[in-house]
Amino acid sequence: MKRSLTAAALTAVLALPLALAACSSSDDSSSGSDTGSGDGKSLTIWDYESDDSAMGQAWAKAIEIFKQEHPGVTVKTESQTFEQIQKNAKIILTGDDVPDVMEYNKGNATAGQLASQGLLTSLTDEAKSRGWDKKVTGAIATTAQYDDSGLMGSGDWYGIPNYGEYVTVYYNKDLFKKYGVDVPTSFDDFTAALAKFKAAGVTPLAEAGAEYPLGQLWYQLALSKADRSWVDDYQLFKNDVDWHGDPLTYATDTIGEWTKDGYIAKNAAGLTAEDMGVSFIQGKFPIMVSGSWWFGRLTSEMKDDWGQFSFPGANLALGSSGNLWVVPENAKNKSLAYDFMDITLRPEVQNILGQKGGLPIAGDVSTITDPKVKTFTEQFQDLVKNDSLSFYPDWPVAGFYDQIVSALQSVVNGSKSTDQVLDQLKEQYESGKDDILNG
Repeated sequence: MKRSLTAAALTAVLALPLALAACSSSDDSSSGSDTGSGDGKSLTIWDYESDDSAMGQAWAKAIEIFKQEHPGVTVKTESQTFEQIQKNAKIILTGDDVPDVMEYNKGNATAGQLASQGLLTSLTDEAKSRGWDKKVTGAIATTAQYDDSGLMGSGDWYGIPNYGEYVTVYYNKDLFKKYGVDVPTSFDDFTAALAKFKAAGVTPLAEAGAEYPLGQLWYQLALSKADRSWVDDYQLFKNDVDWHGDPLTYATDTIGEWTKDGYIAKNAAGLTAEDMGVSFIQGKFPIMVSGSWWFGRLTSEMKDDWGQFSFPGANLALGSSGNLWVVPENAKNKSLAYDFMDITLRPEVQNILGQKGGLPIAGDVSTITDPKVKTFTEQFQDLVKNDSLSFYPDWPVAGFYDQIVSALQSVVNGSKSTDQVLDQLKEQYESGKDDILNG
């Protein structure tokens, strides 16, 4: 059973000797080159997926298989939140009592930063010997490899993804029908739909400014005015980014305008992703722009009829591989961790992901029978095929997630102008970029 780590517990953890995970160990039968120092009797896993999500159900199957193949090994799962891991991973992983394998966010500012600081185990030998490098390829592999500076796309393997993800537009079909709103096929149609809902007294967009969702909408708006070279400049530092150029100015202006127009609720600045998702599930908002990680939960919890469509008027979309399985450098049972990671790439686990809308990277789409799930999966495959996945706005530099959250809260609150917000973000971005490139 998963155990949630509360904020109070986390505070205690950071004040004490970081005793979050029981000591565990290596399994000498594994091919891992770095096996840890434990006794092979336990495996501690951290993740932040809900039990009823596609990932949660797939991981449960992987744990079941692991237990069958490792009799006598106790599996301990710790359910974290994205925010807990995002803010405290560096502090936690410098200790001796760490998980053996953990789900972690990908990108320069997260997995890349920890890899460059020596806090994650290189998986290059395991990737080659176990064939992970044959299953995880192309754009999906970009987020699994990091160079010495922590830049993604080359260097050693430090994580293994086993699913994909992307941001889409979820919509409540019942509310669209009730208010006579057509599903938009262009950006003009989309804004017209927002206006029609607002005219009927309905705030159209479920949003959350206290966590990632508003930043993802902001980045998607920027992508609607951008191309692949802009993404490479922003994410991979190929060239300098014009922070007052059309993409970012347009995105920031639009967030402000949509708040003034009532398309985004003014109290959204203080809402979490969970608040946003629950309100959409309850039928309080007709539209939610967010990630594929909500798909399974909507399927199981939402009573109203719903669907999804690509963000209109954009050739690029937020998305990438899913989160990574990483092995902390101080983990005590690395071989068991490698075995578990390997199981998550097997067909029996991958096909659960596919059937539940989890976008497997090594699954068989022909096994998907649900039409909604199959369409959802095929849309992701098209994004991969067309090289349209453009990662996430906070990835380039360390600390940028919090900066984006803070900056966009000020846009919603009306406390800062577009130029002030972009100057704030530019300063943090350029400073972080310099730290990465010049050490």
